[in-house]
Amino acid sequence: AIFVPAVLGIALLILLISYFFFHIPFEESMMRAIAVMVISCPCAMGLATPAAVAVGLGRAARNGILIKGGDTLQQMKTIKQIVFDKTGTLTTGKLQIESFVVNGIDESLFKSVIASIEKHSSHPIAKSISAQWGSEGSIVFADIDEVKGKGIEAKDAEGNLWQLGSEKWLHSTGEKDNGYDLYLYKNKTYTGAIRVSDALRPDAKETIAELKAMGYKTILLSGDKKDKCERLAGELGIDQVYSEKSPEQKNQLLDELMKTAPTAMVGDGINDAPALARATVGISLSESTQIAIQSANVILSNNQLSTLPKAIMLGIYTERTIKSNLFWAFIYNIVAIPVAAIGLLKPTYGAGIMALSDVVLILNSLFLGIRSLKKR
Repeated sequence: AIFVPAVLGIALLILLISYFFFHIPFEESMMRAIAVMVISCPCAMGLATPAAVAVGLGRAARNGILIKGGDTLQQMKTIKQIVFDKTGTLTTGKLQIESFVVNGIDESLFKSVIASIEKHSSHPIAKSISAQWGSEGSIVFADIDEVKGKGIEAKDAEGNLWQLGSEKWLHSTGEKDNGYDLYLYKNKTYTGAIRVSDALRPDAKETIAELKAMGYKTILLSGDKKDKCERLAGELGIDQVYSEKSPEQKNQLLDELMKTAPTAMVGDGINDAPALARATVGISLSESTQIAIQSANVILSNNQLSTLPKAIMLGIYTERTIKSNLFWAFIYNIVAIPVAAIGLLKPTYGAGIMALSDVVLILNSLFLGIRSLKKR
């Protein structure tokens, strides 16, 4: 919008000044004007951004990072703080049943009800429990509903209402068996609870340490219990912890965080999907739920958290490459236009030099494909 009209104006001015003020023959004056337009062809500026973005996206894919569009790659540079979900993101999501208690029903019924209910959930805890207790027998439910951020309600063929979910949702403080992860209720009556344990991802501690060294603020945002979240955050060195948050509360908190600085969200579950969509950049792992993958802008396709710093550095380097491309495109025109204006550059040579500038930009962009993604 600015460059092209300016160049056309300069070319016309060169023609008029050369012919009327310096009395240069019209043919030579016209050749000077044409040389200015040829040497100023804006294809180098047109290539500056897409060439860098294309190389950046290809480099990301080779490193197991799928990025939805060049805009996302450029937004990675703006990130100042990174919010992590806990289960399935910082931990493996492959949970083990540590202990359980049964209250007023048969143990085999307790296990089969829970396994049958959890088959209908995509949460990592649900997948682990149904895998461990799936052989206990299957119950067909007439109706089943997932209550987002709380648990699941199911009605069996006899009309009994089964509820499986968090302590905050079902179990009152002060009752027996407090402190478990999941509670089972039948027709509003407590029938048992489960405690599960989870292991850290092998690369979680290294990833958090690398991100902190890069200057990013790290935040844990989870629906899990406060003591578990604080223990995990202490182990990993995470700066800030928000625990026992529902999906709605996660959204509100993310909005507040985004008002302070551009924020990336890393999550994997159905409860994280709204937050992934709202964040400046949403990041998901390849083994996440389908809705989380669809909501995210970046997918770590190798399912390794350690590729996250690489994705961020790639965004930073892509932005730097775009700026350096634009610099060379503009500096080339700033130098070449006066040379063409005084008649030292014929249009044919100008065309060759103009093409050479494109080659320089492409080579500069290709350098992005081989440079180290380590922090410097």
